[in-house]
Amino acid sequence: MTARGRGEGMRREPVLERPESLFDIRLDARDRSAPPPVDPPRRAARAKAAKPAPEPQPAPAEPRRGRADPPPKAKPARRRRRGSLLFGLIKWGLILGVWAMLGLAGVIAWEASKLPPMQTLMIPKRPPTVTVQAADGKTLATRGDMGGVAVPIRELPPYLPKAFVAIEDQRFFSHFGLDPEGLARALVTNLTSRRLKQGGSTLTQQLAKNLFLTQERTASRKIQELVLALWLEHKFTKAEILDLYLNRVYFGAGAYGVEAAAQRYFGKSARQVTLAEAAMLAGLVNSPSRLAPTRNLKGAQARAGLVLAAMRQQGLITPEMASTALARPAQLSRAGMPDSSGYVADWVMDQLDSFVGEELPGDVTVRTTVDSGLQQAAEKALDDTLAKSGAKFGVGQGALVVLDTDGGVKALIGGRNYADSQYNRAVTARRQPGSAFKPFIYLTAIEHGLTPETVREDGPIQLKGWRPENSTHEYRGPVTLTQALALSLNTVSVRLALEFGPKAVVATAKRLGIASPLDPNPSIALGTSEVSVLELAGAYVPFATGGIGVIPHVIDVVKGADGKVLYQRNISGPGRVMDPAYAAMMNHMMMETLASGTARRADLPGWEAAGKTGTSQDYRDAWFVGYTARYVTAVWLGNDDSSPTKKASGANLPVEIWSRVMKTAHQGVPVAELPGGLRSYGFGGAGYGAPGGGLLPPEGLPDDRPPAVVGQMPPPPQPEQPMTIDRWFAETFLGAKRQ
Repeated sequence: MTARGRGEGMRREPVLERPESLFDIRLDARDRSAPPPVDPPRRAARAKAAKPAPEPQPAPAEPRRGRADPPPKAKPARRRRRGSLLFGLIKWGLILGVWAMLGLAGVIAWEASKLPPMQTLMIPKRPPTVTVQAADGKTLATRGDMGGVAVPIRELPPYLPKAFVAIEDQRFFSHFGLDPEGLARALVTNLTSRRLKQGGSTLTQQLAKNLFLTQERTASRKIQELVLALWLEHKFTKAEILDLYLNRVYFGAGAYGVEAAAQRYFGKSARQVTLAEAAMLAGLVNSPSRLAPTRNLKGAQARAGLVLAAMRQQGLITPEMASTALARPAQLSRAGMPDSSGYVADWVMDQLDSFVGEELPGDVTVRTTVDSGLQQAAEKALDDTLAKSGAKFGVGQGALVVLDTDGGVKALIGGRNYADSQYNRAVTARRQPGSAFKPFIYLTAIEHGLTPETVREDGPIQLKGWRPENSTHEYRGPVTLTQALALSLNTVSVRLALEFGPKAVVATAKRLGIASPLDPNPSIALGTSEVSVLELAGAYVPFATGGIGVIPHVIDVVKGADGKVLYQRNISGPGRVMDPAYAAMMNHMMMETLASGTARRADLPGWEAAGKTGTSQDYRDAWFVGYTARYVTAVWLGNDDSSPTKKASGANLPVEIWSRVMKTAHQGVPVAELPGGLRSYGFGGAGYGAPGGGLLPPEGLPDDRPPAVVGQMPPPPQPEQPMTIDRWFAETFLGAKRQ
């Protein structure tokens, strides 16, 4: 081996040993410099030695490339790589698309398999309808959902279905059940506004959602909705789909179908609705609960204006038709307006479960004890009186109950206006009855041996710093119990309550029908424990019946859609709760209240009547509970926030309302005496027994005013506490007294 050969064989290139390096810095053969020149003798020797094997012709030497020279161009290779990458993307995109379509088809098939048979979906499911009737069978109200008789689309005014298409799905007749354009528009609107403002559902999808499916917002239900929409488009014509939609969609206020809605809101058939009414109906389906005209008439009218504008823009109606409809917006009919019967219906619904169970077997009809004519008369009497004198006396609300002597509710008004407030002040509210509670105190005294002629002192009384006084601060001295009750003397009532004990008074009131909690303290003599109008009326019934107690009730019969009786009242009540002799004495005393006492303004010609007025502290509550041998009526007036009135007392407005209602109630009813009453006593004199009694001037007439109370009422007695170690230690070693 030559020296050069050895030198070349021993040469080593520098190598970067760190494995994490990203670059190989070994020299390439092209980067080496040319070898040094060789001596001529050596070159000749080498040439001679190489003669036997002719040296092949060397390839043209590659031009040397310096470090400053640019790299050679490789455009064809890059193009090939780009084409290969694009082909791969397209190939895998197609593959993934196919799998996505297969997956979507599988999901749709799976969701479709979970749907019940299509023929069963055509039967709409809705909660049962409860029809509340008066005693004569007249419908008072409807609760739950109601469905009207299906009206073929060909029998409807042409503008009625057009209104729905215009506002809900203007491409209804051109799409296949789904509206891609509408979906895209809704998506863009929702994304730009960053909140859900529009939906892309077609009428067909809405029909599937509202008729066939639940209202849950899940992907599964949405897929089922799409499947059903496509099925509907395949199964029915556009006219048939629109027919189904109009007769099954929800319109608010429990009305399903355009016929039920037209009857509910306008008191007419859908065949007869005007263009303005059709526009209102079409506008309701967007938000039926919020826009129901029974609760939001202005909102429903505003939405109807949008419907008319859409119809005009799409050429479905002429501009003149739109202008006429806008000038006369749809109004609720009187039949559609909620009235005081709503209070009765709400109370019926609160009780219905306890009579027929929580799950109704279907639509039911509830016949009540209510007299529809008397109900309307009572509503008008309360509304007229408050409209005329409510502001003058600072009274904002009222309630009344009329019971027959079996305890059946003949009329019930829970407030001044049911549309404004559904709170039932006759059943739910509890208010201080004031002196209207005193009959239970006097009955307790009678049952302990006193009589209407028993004398007690009307004079100042003091109990540990608490001094209840008459409102006039005047005292009459010795008076009979009849006089004391007729004139509503507070001092005598307190003396009787202390004489026989507040607990005895509470027991008497509970026995006659008061269900609310009563505090057994001396102030009970002034009617400070709160009661409802309904229970106070019920507790007065034993006076009218001669001692027979009742349970106030309103439901008489409940029947199913097939006429089957699900419930019929046959409960007789608690029976006798008062001795007839005591009932006669109480009637004798309370008849004097109407003849010469605080209720002298009462006007009920030809009938023996009795009762008691009541006014709570600071004139916050004004009451009158009066009765005959046929009916008991309790009236309350006041304010929901318990703010004081402007001296509204039981002797003025409540007596006026009571007289109007009782005159209506007794029309055509045979005259009957009160148990133990005497027709000669007070009958025919100025007052309840003669016409014009309610028109007497107020001067000189006794009034029922709030009691004048000085000092703090003593706390009620605390129940005996069980002995404990701590209490024994305190009493034994610390001298603490037992409380």
